[in-house]
Amino acid sequence: MEMGIIRGLITLSILVLFLGIWAWSWSRSRQADFDAASRLPLGDDNIPPAKENLKEQQS
Repeated sequence: MEMGIIRGLITLSILVLFLGIWAWSWSRSRQADFDAASRLPLGDDNIPPAKENLKEQQS
């Protein structure tokens, strides 16, 4: 095999990998994850810490 063919196959495989990741990230099954992540900055900052964190703070 010539070097040009090998480079072309590597480029093609990277393109296919990129398109696969792109399709996976924009699939409808990921919609709930994206919605939850988009609401994180608007969440309540006054939530009390978990019990484990209280034990660490008291020590």
